[in-house]
Parts: sequence; C-alpha cells; structure tokens
Amino acid sequence: MATGNLRREVLNSFKALHKTRLKVFDGDMRALNFAREKINESYKNNKNITEENIITEQLALAKAVEVEMRTTIVQAKEVKPGVYEAKFNPETVKMDNIPFNDSETEIEFTTKRKGNKVEITKKNVGCCQQQGQST
Repeated sequence: MATGNLRREVLNSFKALHKTRLKVFDGDMRALNFAREKINESYKNNKNITEENIITEQLALAKAVEVEMRTTIVQAKEVKPGVYEAKFNPETVKMDNIPFNDSETEIEFTTKRKGNKVEITKKNVGCCQQQGQST
C-alpha cells in the first residue's frame, strides 16, 4: 500500500464494516458468520493492490456497502406460523407503504387538467391473469 493514511483508511473501513455487521445482524449467527466471511474474503483478495486510485475506489465501495447495510437491512423473525416480527435499526430507510388489496391488483390512473385543478380518475383493470379470459 502506498501511504500510511491510505493504510489507516483501509483498516478503518474494515472495522466499520464489521461493526455494522454486528449491529445489523444482531442475534442471527448464520448471517453474522456469512457477512464476516464475505468481508474478510473481500479484503484478503484485495490486499495486494498497491495503486492508490484503485484503493480509493475500493474504499468508496466499502463505504457504500456499509451505508447500504445500515439503511436497508431489516431482520424479520417468525414468532408464530405466518406472523413475523421485524427489527428495524434507527437508520433504516422507511418508505410509504400501501396495504395490499387483493381485489385491486392492477390500477390505471388518468389525469385531466382544468385550469389550476387536476382531476385524477382511478380505474381497476383487473389482474393480468384475468385479461383474455371470458367471464
């Protein structure tokens, strides 16, 4: 490796990935072990890289992976048949969720502008499997 600062950054990224792994997969030994093996394998495979620009690219990738792990992984555990309990981290990105409605599997929206107002019309078009079938 070219410089001491770069070496320190690589070590810090390695540690950050492992800390994130411990936090995200807390209590899931299978996932903890798998993630540990993958992180260690990745760093071991890249340990002979000496070009600074490639090392910098790999550090950016490691940071992106660490952020992705912190913000998108959710643990779910089956508490009884068909019922799951989800464990979210404070950093987990949450998006709006619309409850599934079996009768509205495909919806078509149309919009019409009237002056400053917008009129939105919703039309059920049925399931794609129902199309082409005579009822």
